[in-house]
Amino acid sequence: MSAEPGSPLSALPLREDLRGLEPYGAPQLDVPVRLNTNENPHPPPESLVEDMAAAVADVARGLNRYPDREATRLREDLARYLGNGLDAAQVWAANGSNEVLQQLCQAFGGPGRVALGFEPSYSMHRLIARATATGWAAESRRADFTLDPDEAAAAVRRHSPSIVFLCSPNNPTATALPLDVVSAVCACAPGVVVVDEAYAEFAHAGVPSALALLPRHERLIVTRTMSKAFAFAGARVGYLAAQPAVVDALRLVRLPYHLSAVTQVVARSALAHRDDLLATVAAVKAERDRIVAELRARGLAVADSDANFVLFGGFPDQRIVWQGLLDRGVLVRDVGLPGWLRVTAGLPEEVDAFLSALDAVLAGAVLEGVAR
Repeated sequence: MSAEPGSPLSALPLREDLRGLEPYGAPQLDVPVRLNTNENPHPPPESLVEDMAAAVADVARGLNRYPDREATRLREDLARYLGNGLDAAQVWAANGSNEVLQQLCQAFGGPGRVALGFEPSYSMHRLIARATATGWAAESRRADFTLDPDEAAAAVRRHSPSIVFLCSPNNPTATALPLDVVSAVCACAPGVVVVDEAYAEFAHAGVPSALALLPRHERLIVTRTMSKAFAFAGARVGYLAAQPAVVDALRLVRLPYHLSAVTQVVARSALAHRDDLLATVAAVKAERDRIVAELRARGLAVADSDANFVLFGGFPDQRIVWQGLLDRGVLVRDVGLPGWLRVTAGLPEEVDAFLSALDAVLAGAVLEGVAR
């Protein structure tokens, strides 16, 4: 018997392993200060807006035709940006780094295979694994959110995963990953090793990228995004660097013409303006470092940050603090880590508003059991 229109999800023949799951998404609330989604707060410069408009107008005349399904020129531009001797054959692009991660799970995961992650980490690694019917194995990070090379390698040997997800800087903790951890995992992983570097451009000087290890490890994959440092979240452009064979594997699972002609040209326009766009990174890092210093001065626990956000806590119940900030017009992220909250480094005035609201919450929440 068919379900009636408007019937609940439970009435549909949904895959059993998807029942009970909640869709991914941060709250999108209309408040004055939104510091919950790790966006770059600096809008694109007017010169880029004008160039993108011209590029879109030009490509619009040919929208009756399919786009370049290989996104060749975009991949060439991305390879030049990444450097490290890479060329277009070693770079792949898709609609945000999440689609890149999904394609990796489609190609290298699936029924009967397992992906391994070290939590707390980016929740989409686990969710995309489950959505692609890939098993999920989770190992814990140390108390300071770091990973030990020997312990990480031992976890790989225990689970024998088809995919290992690493994250540097890690989300939600902002912890950078030493290359000896990546090398130790690559040395014993039976499948591919994915290092998610969505926030790499915000790392402190001297923090290395796993891109440097690509020539030594044929199954290593480094994923990046234009959403953060490039302030291009609305365009949805992610990419990876790997050996050409990995790119060939993703061609087997990508949807036909998965990157629109419009997406390709606006991304290339942004890359042409990368000096202007990346100039905002220094300003964001300065606000991040200010947040770290200010929160530590208030006696709060703060994780070292190499990203554009800060994990802070020491709260008996972080939900009280989250709600108190929201009541004062500031939205941060409760990532579900007991005692901790995450705040994005915004504009100076947004950081001022966050700190003022936090002071008010802490001053008024002592009776509720919130530690300062």
